Amino acid sequence: MPQITVTVDGRSIAAEGSLVKDVIKNKRAVAARVDGTLSDLTTPLANGQTIETVDADSEEGVRIIRHSAAHIMAEAVKELFPDAKPTIGPATEEGFYYDFDRSESFSAEDLEKIEARMEELIGKNEPFTCKTMGKDEAIAFFKDKGEPYKVEIISDLGDEVDTVTIYEQGSFVDLCRGPHVPTTGHVKAVKLLSVAGAYWRGDEKNKMLQRIYGTAFSSAKALKEYLNFLEEARKRDHRKLGKELELFMFSEDAGPGLVIYMPKGGKLRTLIEDFEKKLHFRRGYDIVLGPNILRGRLWEISGHMENYKDNMYFTELDEQVYGIKPMNCLSHILIYKSKVRSYRDLPLRYFELGSVTRNEKSGVIHGLLRTRQFTQDDAHIFCSPDQLIEEITAIIDMVAEVMAVFGFSYSMEISTRPEQSMGSDEMWEQATKALKDALDKKGLPYDINEGDGAFYGPKIDVKIKDAIGRSWQCATIQCDFNLPERFDIHYIGADGEKHRPVMLHRVILGSLERFIGVLIEHFAGAFPVWISPVQAVIMNITDAQADYTEQVAAKLRANDVRIEVDARNEKIGYKIREARLQKVPYMVVIGDREKEEGTITVRERSGDQKTMGIDDFIKIVNDAQPVI
Repeated sequence: MPQITVTVDGRSIAAEGSLVKDVIKNKRAVAARVDGTLSDLTTPLANGQTIETVDADSEEGVRIIRHSAAHIMAEAVKELFPDAKPTIGPATEEGFYYDFDRSESFSAEDLEKIEARMEELIGKNEPFTCKTMGKDEAIAFFKDKGEPYKVEIISDLGDEVDTVTIYEQGSFVDLCRGPHVPTTGHVKAVKLLSVAGAYWRGDEKNKMLQRIYGTAFSSAKALKEYLNFLEEARKRDHRKLGKELELFMFSEDAGPGLVIYMPKGGKLRTLIEDFEKKLHFRRGYDIVLGPNILRGRLWEISGHMENYKDNMYFTELDEQVYGIKPMNCLSHILIYKSKVRSYRDLPLRYFELGSVTRNEKSGVIHGLLRTRQFTQDDAHIFCSPDQLIEEITAIIDMVAEVMAVFGFSYSMEISTRPEQSMGSDEMWEQATKALKDALDKKGLPYDINEGDGAFYGPKIDVKIKDAIGRSWQCATIQCDFNLPERFDIHYIGADGEKHRPVMLHRVILGSLERFIGVLIEHFAGAFPVWISPVQAVIMNITDAQADYTEQVAAKLRANDVRIEVDARNEKIGYKIREARLQKVPYMVVIGDREKEEGTITVRERSGDQKTMGIDDFIKIVNDAQPVI
């Protein structure tokens, strides 16, 4: 075999073997990038190639481990339940899943058996081998194995595809692009988590399958840390806490994805809305309100009928089609068009806490995080092109200020033109450049998220990070040259001529429902004093203090402290425990001494307590209000 030279992790070496694995010294490598292409370690070498090893602990390495674990799980399932038909099994950000078509449901006991068999298969350290097959040969192969889903996938590839790759490990063969770890033994730690229903190819018209979720890591330590994280996330689940703290509810009678706020949740939401109104008034926004339904013709002009129809609901009035709004922008455009605008009027900033309705599939509805009706802190700014950068940077400053109030760190990314979109390339280039220039002007780093913009314009997406490190989509700033064009809106410039304004769509918190869900999980239900629905529970030790307790309660209410009174004939320790379970910031205890001295004993959520005057406590609570 002639000697060849390759570059491995920046070092030029003479190849001593025919495969990538022969020139890699890193024992933790699970794959490699060969001339930029992610590849198996069994990929043949060629002279002059550049090879970068993919370590098991790297992001790519963990993803490959998880993808391989999905195949190992499918092998275990087929061995234990031969009637199960495998479909697809990708890696995900947090683990992997595999969908199976099986008449009987997988039970918790079944998952334990599958996981135990996976451990045995991993212990065998069997190799993953890749083979290329002609398309027709592969269809015949999987037909013979009785796997109709693989046959359908291959058949749908199109005439331009002649070959496919399959991977084999042990007794299992799967259609797959790869790459995979060299052997099953490279999957060091695995855990199956749950089973759920999933439609084939995500289409509710197709058959319901069973999706087994799992996760895998390069070490047992990493798996243990992740399982601890999952346990913490479970404790913080906003659906669980929302029920326990009586914040919100859902009802099958009302319908899925439709939130009903209970009294405490109503208070929490109102407090956030009041905060937002004050914030916007102080920054030159005008509050506007638009209807929930608008004529279908408007949605045709805007492009929603063409690009967003599947996400909308429609109704008919007076033999005309109306669209139930999924966004608030059209009413704001109509306000702009209601009179002639001058360059002296700009920028115009319209803000609306607008409820919108979207046709979300039942499979993606998830508590407050994904609902069918929600309210956005929505604003639309109409400005001249030379005001654009200044307006975008002002929104960025507003985002920074609000995130500091709630204690969130964040990162930013620019989402660019999606495949389904409208407008000229020139418009999209102008809009994208404006967003980049604004972030550059602020000196803020950002990632590029290719193809994830709105159908009418690119956007800056703000990802906030919660107390346990999870990332959530929050604020967004969209730059739009399209809708001003489609609705033919203009302003009269200093030259007396008509000019086209630019439109910025933006939210700060995003969906209030989603943001409240994130807040619940971020604070584990123990909200800061200023947004706690109940800031203090007033509790007397015996009935002898009942009159004084009412006096204290009346004074606190009169000074805008949100309280509840617990005057039940129960032991004080029991009352305190109940208030702590409700995560109330303060418990105000009143006994004979407090009544005599005209004071109160304030016990904090943390357990610290201090006796003080009523006015002192009022000041503590009111000083917790953020300055904006």
